[in-house]
Amino acid sequence: MTEQSNDPFGFSAKWAQSLKEGRNSIEKTPVALKVDGRLTRMVGMTLEAVGCQAAIGGRCLVETIENKFIETEVVGFSGDKLYLMPTEGLHGILPNARVIPTSSCHQVPVGTELLGRVIDGSGKPLDGKGPLQNSRSAPLTGKIMNPLSREPISTHMDVGVRAINAMLTVGRGQRMGLFAGSGVGKSVLLGMMTKFSTADVIVVGLIGERGREVKEFIENILGPEGMARSIIVAVPADQSPVMRLHGAQVATSIAEDFRDQGKHVLLLMDSLTRFAQAQREIALAIGEPPATKGYPPSVFAKLPSLVERAGNGEAGGGSITAFYTVLTEGDDQQDPIADAARAILDGHVVLSRDLAESGHYPAIDIEASISRVMTEISGEEHLELARRFKQVYSTYQQNRDLINVGAYTYGTERSIDEAIELQPSLMAFLHQGMNEAMEFDSCLHDLEAVMSQPVPTQQIMNATQSTLKPGVASANTYKQ
Repeated sequence: MTEQSNDPFGFSAKWAQSLKEGRNSIEKTPVALKVDGRLTRMVGMTLEAVGCQAAIGGRCLVETIENKFIETEVVGFSGDKLYLMPTEGLHGILPNARVIPTSSCHQVPVGTELLGRVIDGSGKPLDGKGPLQNSRSAPLTGKIMNPLSREPISTHMDVGVRAINAMLTVGRGQRMGLFAGSGVGKSVLLGMMTKFSTADVIVVGLIGERGREVKEFIENILGPEGMARSIIVAVPADQSPVMRLHGAQVATSIAEDFRDQGKHVLLLMDSLTRFAQAQREIALAIGEPPATKGYPPSVFAKLPSLVERAGNGEAGGGSITAFYTVLTEGDDQQDPIADAARAILDGHVVLSRDLAESGHYPAIDIEASISRVMTEISGEEHLELARRFKQVYSTYQQNRDLINVGAYTYGTERSIDEAIELQPSLMAFLHQGMNEAMEFDSCLHDLEAVMSQPVPTQQIMNATQSTLKPGVASANTYKQ
């Protein structure tokens, strides 16, 4: 008998067709089925889970005793174990708690709706102004740009600070480091640039700093004027290391979105050191061996991956001019993070504790600071004035002790006499009040005025040498 006679109603053919359709449907399913796992170990902030799979950077939910869920991120794996790091507190977690992997990764809210707002590392508002309306989403990690497609740095960026505009000119799309110890005025300097800069949008990332500084920076330093075109991403020090990493990446992703819209963005990150310390906490927790002063190798891989996201976009597009603060512990400029940052940035501004303690603000150490693109974006006259300024300033600093104790005899060295004469004007030029805005052209005019002052000629020095007491230089004599 034939198969048709054994199955007069065609059930076999229908069943075979149904199996084929079901198999095709499963194969076309874009998302793999997720299997729940369980928590097997917790050490410090690190959780170990088995029985489930998730990609690095993926989100997993861990069930608590109150039937609530804590969000975690996959930061590593070993065999069948997943290493998870929470983005919030770990209260209420039990052994063998259920771990639910999700198919999503972290996204960043972007768009003009963020202007004037304060958000955390997960993109949630902190300012009590309600949820973000009509905001779009972007990847947390951004995208890698072809270095040959970037527009070269060719235009200066006016940051509103005279010492930087004139002596350390910053280019649009440049990445600068702000090297400072604690309590030397870096937050005030960041606030000045936020208020006085000519950038279209300012994105400020307050990463790993004291919680009280967030409100003080917004109300006392930034003010309503600066806040109107700014976006603040605040992740205080009491947040988990994952959130501190996310905070820096969120701020960068927001800046990238505005750059893609053709805007010129000023990105201020405070601080790059806290970002590195957060990565160190995660890496050491999952067993990565320490290298330089306790920093594992992954830290030095994370730094350029973050910094390289800033800079100019494609030709005719926008730009991200970035300032990254670097905390030099004990004012040690050879700190591993400071040394690594100096190598990957386009220049650095060093703040001096001696200047800050003497009441000189902003406490910028002109001798130790440099802008690597200044020669490409400044005219010959500007460069010559800045060179002479540094030369005269350095001459005075090198001989300051001799001058202060009266061991230097006026007329011995013309360059030192010139430095003594111009020193008050140089220091007045570098000093600037925190509410005093200085436009770029005005800064160049002031620099020219300082360096064009008349200095004592050899004839005047010879005529006045006999009237000077040995080892003493009179201010009145210089003006004769």
